[in-house]
Amino acid sequence: MIRELKTFVAVARYGTFAAAGLRVGLTQSAVSAQMRVLEQSLGVRLFDRSGRSAVLSAGGRHALPLAEQMLGLYAQMALPTALEEWRGELKIGAIASVQTGLLPEALVRFRARASQVELKLVPGVSLDLLGQVDAGELDLALLIRPPFELPKELMQVDLAREPFVLIAPPGMEGDDPLQLLREQPFVRYDRRSFGGRQVERFLREQRLAPREALELDELEAIVRMVECGLGVSLIPRAGLWCQRPQTLRVVELGELTFHRELVAILRRAQRQPALDWLLQCLARPLPGESDL
Repeated sequence: MIRELKTFVAVARYGTFAAAGLRVGLTQSAVSAQMRVLEQSLGVRLFDRSGRSAVLSAGGRHALPLAEQMLGLYAQMALPTALEEWRGELKIGAIASVQTGLLPEALVRFRARASQVELKLVPGVSLDLLGQVDAGELDLALLIRPPFELPKELMQVDLAREPFVLIAPPGMEGDDPLQLLREQPFVRYDRRSFGGRQVERFLREQRLAPREALELDELEAIVRMVECGLGVSLIPRAGLWCQRPQTLRVVELGELTFHRELVAILRRAQRQPALDWLLQCLARPLPGESDL
């Protein structure tokens, strides 16, 4: 029955019997036969077959997370209990500022105990990485906390909070962040990103409509534009620019400070020793280290 459960999850994930068959190495008719066997065994209709797509029925929606949990438990039966014996692969998605911030030192800690694990790092923006975890293409995604409720199949682990600050070119005068936002050109953190949505909410709350010069998603690119005098910006205190000699002005927001929260997202059914250890490494510094 494990084989049928794997096929069921693939059909639910990829939307048709044909697409699922390509993923699991079966013909469309073989997938259909397996789903009939599974439905007969459970006594539940799993799909509404009114069109080409395999749409989950109410019974199918109830069964899917349970099937994923059962497959996860089955997979764990073959896993070594000691991290030193683990020889699998972990696919980790991470936004750019996590790749240069939290992740490198965490991977040093991870390698100290799980040196045989093969790590694959996938870059991306928060929304895309979240979708890849949901589709089962990533084991873990490190991103900005989504501004909406996650599907029940996913779980979220809090990692860090990063305050937003106003950055300005070195020679620009003024210490009032709101006045600078009113008077200076604005290099905007992309509104389509989770962090950019926070900036947009802050501007609305302060009733500000700054004069926009550019709109970018990469923090390092925003910093460079500000360094060159193209305007001011609101970004989290995160990324490589925090580690190099100061080439711009940083104006704190004081009581108006808001934060970007970094989280790890994974599927509930995919817990495994190596993944749990990586989460520990991300959340806890080494003895004598400051918080990341």
